[in-house]
Amino acid sequence: VGDYALYGCREMHTLRLHDRVERWGGGCLMNCRALRAVFLTRVGKTHGEALAFLCDELHEELDVTVYETDGGVTRLVFPDFVEAYEENCPAHHFDYTIYGGGHAYHHVFRDRQLSLRDYDGLWGKYLGEEHEPETALRLAWLRLRWPSGLSREAEERYWQYLKGCPREALLWQLSQKDIPGLRLLLDGLQPDPELLGAACEQARRARDTEALALLLARR
Repeated sequence: VGDYALYGCREMHTLRLHDRVERWGGGCLMNCRALRAVFLTRVGKTHGEALAFLCDELHEELDVTVYETDGGVTRLVFPDFVEAYEENCPAHHFDYTIYGGGHAYHHVFRDRQLSLRDYDGLWGKYLGEEHEPETALRLAWLRLRWPSGLSREAEERYWQYLKGCPREALLWQLSQKDIPGLRLLLDGLQPDPELLGAACEQARRARDTEALALLLARR
């Protein structure tokens, strides 16, 4: 990818590529501030460095889908963060401050490789820092929905979080038009009749007959 190849593509929301890029030119993604979704296809047993580069280069939230060589799929959320230099007038210097809990996720790579175990290990720290609840919900759910490399301990922690916000989780999942995912979420949450009723109403408004049938059966 040449220098400044995609510089300033402010309308680019999605990027699809194979994990075979050998060289990233300087500033090739500079000011691509609308980029949110990345679809990455693995091409060998040894993972390339594309994901590490993208997470290091972009501070915005990224929704990443990785197609593995064995046909499996991994889907991850890398939350956003902001780096700021703020002038400290009395001391005549600038203070460096990080806002948002996504910094550790964007820098979780070791030798430019991603460890899913290390990624899942950031969960407790992320919840203890400034974060968006909706982002946390999606991060937890996508790890459960596509559980590549997910340990039992991490699985339990993610489910514990979702059970603390069942209404938000269920109504968001309905918007995804993903029936297998909806079935998995219902099995894990075991929502009460009131929540199932609210979900049925949302499915009716959306004319999602397949989801509505599943929800009515659960009621």
